[in-house]
Amino acid sequence: METEMELQLVIDCADPVRLVRFWVEALGYVPEPAPGGHATWREYWAEMGVPDEELPPGAGETPESIVDPAGKGPRVWFQAVPEAKTVKNRLHLDLKVGGGRGVPLEERTRRVTAKVDRLTAAGATVLRVMDEPEMAYYAVVLQDPEGNEFCVV
Repeated sequence: METEMELQLVIDCADPVRLVRFWVEALGYVPEPAPGGHATWREYWAEMGVPDEELPPGAGETPESIVDPAGKGPRVWFQAVPEAKTVKNRLHLDLKVGGGRGVPLEERTRRVTAKVDRLTAAGATVLRVMDEPEMAYYAVVLQDPEGNEFCVV
């Protein structure tokens, strides 16, 4: 018998607070409050018995994870790590805002461009535009503020 499983995405980063702000905008998620009425995650972890020496300074003082307010998407945790990103992601997110091939290309392009404009204003960088009218395809590859790649399709 298979046990129940919950999916969580973990994104390694230098500044969880910055990425929480960015990805809340990108995904329409909300910062995850500390459980059980605790003021902070650090307070919660302390009650759970996590030793202070396992927590870097500032960890858990502000939300480091985000959740889908509708409860459908996975939790995303931004884990502080000491090393910087040095190569292309092996896994990336696709933000599917265009509506799919049932929506005319002109409208999909408008929807994608509007989302890309909001995300670049929030700190994303455009890497390339995949504009292939002969294939009725339009997408944009971006990087979040720490260089993690994702697509808006």
